Amino acid sequence: MDDLVKAMGMSGVSKSQVSRLCGELDERVGAFLNRQIEGDWPYLWIDATYVKTREAGRIVSVAVIVAVGVNTEGQREVLGLKVGASEAEPFWTEFLRSLNRRGLRGVKLVISDSHEGIKAAAAKTLKAT
Repeated sequence: MDDLVKAMGMSGVSKSQVSRLCGELDERVGAFLNRQIEGDWPYLWIDATYVKTREAGRIVSVAVIVAVGVNTEGQREVLGLKVGASEAEPFWTEFLRSLNRRGLRGVKLVISDSHEGIKAAAAKTLKAT
């Protein structure tokens, strides 16, 4: 956190300030990831990447899945992001259902790699090719 604060031109950040900043960031990120999705999103890119994270004192690899949509005005936007143990079909299904609950609609084309979990989840949750 010290490096980040220095990059912003600040210095001498206390542990309580770091804690407060992290709390504020968590709130903003949570609001972004849970916001209502409005309008039609005919194009949806979905994919995963793996990153290392610390869990219970160990370093483990986790899947970070992301959905990027293009709306009818041609604007691209990150619609959702989630971290899980793997990109298995149940994880993708829950992720896509959460996007639907938040208002995702109008998807005509899903763009992804040929991962079986993605294909199965998209077939269950989206009326798109």
